[in-house]
Amino acid sequence: MNKVKINSDVELKDRLVAINRVTKVTKGGRTFTFAAIVVVGDGKGVIGWGLGKAGEVTAAIAKGVESAKKNLVKVPVLKGTIPHEIEYSFGGAQVLLKPAAHGTGLKAGGAMRAVLESVGITDVIAKSKGSSNPHNLVKATIGALDQVRDAYTVASQRGITLNKVFNG
Repeated sequence: MNKVKINSDVELKDRLVAINRVTKVTKGGRTFTFAAIVVVGDGKGVIGWGLGKAGEVTAAIAKGVESAKKNLVKVPVLKGTIPHEIEYSFGGAQVLLKPAAHGTGLKAGGAMRAVLESVGITDVIAKSKGSSNPHNLVKATIGALDQVRDAYTVASQRGITLNKVFNG
């Protein structure tokens, strides 16, 4: 994972992906707790996710945001899309991300849309295959974005020029 340290001057926006209400039944009655999946991003290639659990929704969201700020990832975003196609799976969720031309828009649904909007991707075609569980979809989408490499990174890792990456 391309972990990244964030300065305090970077503005991270949080998005709520899903809330789950959990009920525990005891002899004294029912106890409700809430679990919130939150995604934070700066819209310029930095993304992180977190899970917060608490007795109230607002406290769960706040805990999720704090958790998300601790595991941020840097993603290469080129002209509002990703550099290449990628397929990734986490648990039962499989995601397919394809770059798209400018003006195509964000063709993604549910949890994937929240992640892609938070990272700052505006043109991409995304397909969710397998499970629609928001926990695994968020993890699979961020995992896929973490695997994406731009041409500069590929050239430096291979020790060749940027021109040779494209022309072979």
